[in-house]
Amino acid sequence: MPERSTLDPSDWPAFRRDLHALVDACVDHLEHVGERPWRPLDERARARLALGDAHAGAGVSATANELVTSVLPYHAGNTHPRFFGWVQGTGTVAGLMAEIVAATMNSNCGGRDHGAIEVERQVIRWCADCFGLPAAASGVLTTGTSQATVIGLAAARLQALGADSRREGIRGGPPLTLYAAEGVHNATVKAAELLGLGSQALRLIPVDPVRGSMDIERLAEVVARDRGAGLRPMCVVGTAGSVDRGSFDRLDHLADFCAAEGIWLHVDGAFGAWARLADEPWRDLVRGIDRADSLALDFHKWMFVQYDCGLILLRDEARHRAAFAARPAYLAAQDAGLGGGEPWFCDYGVDLSRGFRALKVWSTLRAHGSVQLGAAITRNCRLAAAMAQQVASTPELTLLARVDANVCCFSVIADGHDVDALNTRIVQRLQQDGSAVFSTTRIAGRTAIRAAITNHRTTPEDVRLAIAAVVLARAAMLGELAV
Repeated sequence: MPERSTLDPSDWPAFRRDLHALVDACVDHLEHVGERPWRPLDERARARLALGDAHAGAGVSATANELVTSVLPYHAGNTHPRFFGWVQGTGTVAGLMAEIVAATMNSNCGGRDHGAIEVERQVIRWCADCFGLPAAASGVLTTGTSQATVIGLAAARLQALGADSRREGIRGGPPLTLYAAEGVHNATVKAAELLGLGSQALRLIPVDPVRGSMDIERLAEVVARDRGAGLRPMCVVGTAGSVDRGSFDRLDHLADFCAAEGIWLHVDGAFGAWARLADEPWRDLVRGIDRADSLALDFHKWMFVQYDCGLILLRDEARHRAAFAARPAYLAAQDAGLGGGEPWFCDYGVDLSRGFRALKVWSTLRAHGSVQLGAAITRNCRLAAAMAQQVASTPELTLLARVDANVCCFSVIADGHDVDALNTRIVQRLQQDGSAVFSTTRIAGRTAIRAAITNHRTTPEDVRLAIAAVVLARAAMLGELAV
């Protein structure tokens, strides 16, 4: 057979029909997502995904059918309205449209002069304005808050050690230290390790046992002690929405402290930063976020955008660029043509090859606007408060932490039994039978059933059904233990 000169279809009308059928299947899935919870792969399903040696292709038409029958049904479940596990986003139909267009364009958003770059600039500018950062602020879209944290703390490190540290490393100056509340996201720990500071450089500050926010008096004591020992405090990491109970540091107080001490303020706002769009009193949880030197956040959590998409914002563009800009000869700036379009995003982060993440954010904002998105965030907070009320009024359950925003942590009551183990087994059973997806965490030394509501599809009825399922599972398990 003659060798094909392209990977494009030989029959475009046939491909068009296959693609339309695939899109119809995706829309059907979203329209009926409430009937399609997570389900594990059985061995037959796993076998269908095996590539073998992948020597001969099956063809585009056969692959389109496999995507519908062998991939789409085995989703992670986070699009379902009773998915409350961890903090996972849900996606929108605007994002679905954007992903099709972005895949068609196949843009490299590391730089150059093309439309995708301008879309990302508009998204970053909107976000900087949303969070009250100055016109001199800059940013870059990332895979998520984990990568964004590395970029933000790298800029803080450069600020502490000077520009020569990019060439000489961190060995020439005093040891640097970071500070964050107990329970800070592990992304901060990883960032300290990746930046050569080491996880021991991170000081974990106790939190207020009720509010869950960093104890600023204790923070001041630890910073003073480190200065006295010849260490250099580099950064305080404020948390806007902790990963366990959804707590918020008092960012305005942290900003006052950092300004007085000359320390960089980085805010981990992975999901909680978006309380900025919510109604009061939830909006007040992030008061002071506009004073951050750097802010890391996700769009794929509480802005409902498809995975993956995060953002790092920095107050000072010059500091941001100084930490990352590096252009070899083959990427030299041009004053015209496709090689123009300065500045390039590769000068603000670690990636040269970058996908068109910005389009799904732009499309979500264009389609729904910040008012509608903020209303969805507010509904999530109200639903979490309603869940807490339902737990408090259910004799078999007890709250383990106050609900500040959208996270509700509770436990079953079962005197004489291992409640920690029972909570874990209940969460697993409900996941497996499709009733609801909770996750677990530790609150005051106890295993908690944890609900993080970041789903625009969730209704009060979903909350009622999920709590009822917990109560039924508790009764069933206690009955099994009694046999």
